[in-house]
Amino acid sequence: MRVIKLDAIDSTNEFLKGLSNKQKLKNLTIVTAESQTKGKGQMGAVWVSEPSKNLIMSILVKDFLTDICQIFSLNILVSLAVIEVLESLKVPELSIKWPNDIMAYNKKIGGILIENSIKSDGTIVSIVGLGLNVNQTNFENLAKASSLAVICSAEFDREALLLSIGKTLENNLASWKQHSVISGSKYIKTLFKRGVPMAFSALNSTNFMGIIQGVSASGKLQVLLEDDSVPEFDIKEIQMLY
Repeated sequence: MRVIKLDAIDSTNEFLKGLSNKQKLKNLTIVTAESQTKGKGQMGAVWVSEPSKNLIMSILVKDFLTDICQIFSLNILVSLAVIEVLESLKVPELSIKWPNDIMAYNKKIGGILIENSIKSDGTIVSIVGLGLNVNQTNFENLAKASSLAVICSAEFDREALLLSIGKTLENNLASWKQHSVISGSKYIKTLFKRGVPMAFSALNSTNFMGIIQGVSASGKLQVLLEDDSVPEFDIKEIQMLY
C-alpha cells in the first residue's frame, strides 16, 4: 500500500485523479495531506478541515468494479471499513448517515466522497475520498460537527488511523471479490436514525414525516410513509431534518 504524503493541496481527490491519469499507479495508492483548500463533499459541498488536526485521504480503487450497477457496493465497503476501525478504537454510538457520512451520537465526524470514471476499455476506476475529524476541537458555527478527540476526550494517531483504514478496506475488497458477499445488512443496521420517525425535506421543499427502512441495491433510501408506502429516494431528492 503506497502512501503519498503532501503538505497542502487543493484536493486530494483531484490530485490522485490527475496522477492516475499521468502514470500507472498501484491499486489502493493513498494520497494524504495536512490541509486542503478545496475539499469536496457530496453534491458540491465544501469540506473544511483545520490543518494538521484531521485525516484527509484519497484512495485509488481499480480492478474491483466490473459493472456500474455495483457502484453502491463500494460505498458500503468503504463506509463499513471506517466504522470497523473506529469500533476497534471504542468510539461510541457510531452510525452511517445515508449515504456515507460517519456519525458519532448525532454529530458528523467524517464524510466520504467516491468519484467513479469509466475508461475507454470499460473498466471502472474509483477515487475514494475520506475526511475524518480526528484531533480538531473547535467547531464554531458547525453545530452538527464533532471529532474523535471531542467524542472520546483523547488524542488519536492520524497515521495509524490512515493505515488501519487502508488495510481494512483492502481486506473488505478482497473478501468481496473472493466470496461476492457484501455486508449490506450491517450497513443497514448501522444507518443513522433507522426505524425512528423523523422529518424529511423533499426536492420541492415540502416537509414530511417518515421512517428509514433501508437502502436499495442501487443506493436509494427507502422510507416508510404515513400511507404505508415505501418509496425510494435518490440523494438529490431528499434531506433529513434532525
